[in-house]
Amino acid sequence: MLYAGGAVTESDRFSRESACRVFKDYVSRFDSSDPRISLKLEHTFMVAKLCDEIARSEGLSETDTDLAWLCGLFHDIGRFEQVRRWDTFRDSASIGHAELGVEVLGTVEGVRISDFCNNEEWAGIAMRAVELHSRLKLPDDLDDRTRMFCEIVRDADKVDIVRVFSESDSQSVLGLAPDEFRNGSISDAAMAGFEERRCLGPRDRQANLDGILGVICFSFEIVSPSARSALDRLGYVDDLLRSPFGLAPSFASEDTQAKWCKVSRVLGGNVGC
Repeated sequence: MLYAGGAVTESDRFSRESACRVFKDYVSRFDSSDPRISLKLEHTFMVAKLCDEIARSEGLSETDTDLAWLCGLFHDIGRFEQVRRWDTFRDSASIGHAELGVEVLGTVEGVRISDFCNNEEWAGIAMRAVELHSRLKLPDDLDDRTRMFCEIVRDADKVDIVRVFSESDSQSVLGLAPDEFRNGSISDAAMAGFEERRCLGPRDRQANLDGILGVICFSFEIVSPSARSALDRLGYVDDLLRSPFGLAPSFASEDTQAKWCKVSRVLGGNVGC
């Protein structure tokens, strides 16, 4: 494939295999025994695959589909360094992982975007996609082409984060043991965001179960019809509602139980409420 945008030369030729090799070489610098590394590696390739599927469903050219895939491959590259430096995936306890990803792609030997992306347009779009993929909202001043790729990455990321939550345990993703999860709470602020059918911002996340509600709320702001269809078809949201982290949705707090049942009723989950 050739890079899209600008004059194409032999040095602009793009290989997904080469990009994967560069990415995996970079990840090999980190502790492979840490399950968070393998989890994030799997997430990365799932998001790249979803970016490819969304781009194809929207009729993008082969070159633009390659660019969408590449943006997905890069999107969470800051996570690995985040774990190494701060031993956490929590941005609030370290640094924004998207910001760190831009730093990695701009400076780190062997994985700088300029090492294997010689087309300036591709490099610029990919860096913006990394920078903006976890923002609550995209800035209004993005040009239409950059916005399109950013939205593809954000949609793919949302869909696969729901998968990660639906297939993981509460300790891995929320830092809560099963008993802590059952005794957890959902804040009124998080429920207000849910009732407004929007994604939750940092100020909305006040209680220890607000994180899982925030992931469920991703379904409200997916842009691409194909991404929304994939989320519905794969049933990840229903899995979370019916059996969160493999646990029965039975909470010690009546307030938490009532809120969980309300969310389930709105989204069609079957939790026996």
